[in-house]
Amino acid sequence: MVEKKAKKTVTKRTKTLSEDELLALVVDFLDKGKAENILTIPLAGKTSLADYLVIASGHSTRQVLALASTLCEKLKEAKFKPRIEGKEGSGEWVIVDLGDIIVHLFHPETRSFYAIEKLWGEKTPPLN
Repeated sequence: MVEKKAKKTVTKRTKTLSEDELLALVVDFLDKGKAENILTIPLAGKTSLADYLVIASGHSTRQVLALASTLCEKLKEAKFKPRIEGKEGSGEWVIVDLGDIIVHLFHPETRSFYAIEKLWGEKTPPLN
């Protein structure tokens, strides 16, 4: 007889905040950092990719990179180990992956071009 072992999710992240607290921390940080058009999309039940997608725009490529860098520092202080993609690029977009929460930071024109909100049935904000 073969015993079935219970599935365990192994993660390298040390969680000290609940998912709701982490989401609130991210959104509050982006708001205080003057990010524009912050949108939180609940993904639970729609995909196993993540539970939440947070999308925001920066005024400039410099602001996008600064928001991503400072957000990662703040998350590390909270004992999270975020993964980041696009930080070494042009600053048109950066992704901060927290496992259950994925943060997309865009330059406004790049956000409009990719329009990832539409994938989840949301409206892409107009360019200012």
